[in-house]
Amino acid sequence: MIEGKTEEQKQKLTQEIIKAAQSVIGLGDDSYSVSIEDFTASEWKEDVYPNEIMGKKDALYKSPGYNM
Repeated sequence: MIEGKTEEQKQKLTQEIIKAAQSVIGLGDDSYSVSIEDFTASEWKEDVYPNEIMGKKDALYKSPGYNM
């Protein structure tokens, strides 16, 4: 994600991701891990967006609503 989110926001996001996954897939807390990486806006634009998001369209289930 773009840098600037608080530790509290990251913890809450992690809890919500796991909660949603358990709702759909099942399994207990021990079955999940969540990793969050911070990127500058420049890193996002030059590397993450073109390579990790748009460069992996076969694994992309929800496209971003923006273009770079």
